[in-house]
Amino acid sequence: MNQPHPQQVTPSWYGDSVGHYEGDTLVIDTVGIKSGPFSMIDWYGTPYTEALHVVERYRLIDGEAAREAEERGVRVVARVQGGDGFVPDPKYKDRGLQLQFTVEDEGVFTMPWSATITRRRSSSEWPEFVCAENPHGYFPGKHAAVPAADRPDF
Repeated sequence: MNQPHPQQVTPSWYGDSVGHYEGDTLVIDTVGIKSGPFSMIDWYGTPYTEALHVVERYRLIDGEAAREAEERGVRVVARVQGGDGFVPDPKYKDRGLQLQFTVEDEGVFTMPWSATITRRRSSSEWPEFVCAENPHGYFPGKHAAVPAADRPDF
């Protein structure tokens, strides 16, 4: 928090992230994300280069505004990809979490692009997505090509 990026960033899977607050908004700036054969920036397999720069802005918003934003988003996601498995708790009326992010990568995109995601408390546990222990989940019904060792290396 409240630190600049190092002069020389060594690319890594998660990159180098620094954060600070702008009022009630947490801003996270990430650079130095390593690209490779299994890396992508979204569920659609969008490529990127090591020039990728992502700025995320997290803030809590009023419960009614969160509900309206989430419902708008669900209509769009359901139309585009059939939903994301997230079911909000209909009884929860408190604040929601809103993430606005901007993606820049001159090696892939002709201009920066932005999106907003709003979430409220879930009515159940969030589904698990791809990780080393769970090679399923990038695309429904497809196995992700996650590298795995035949035996533990520890």
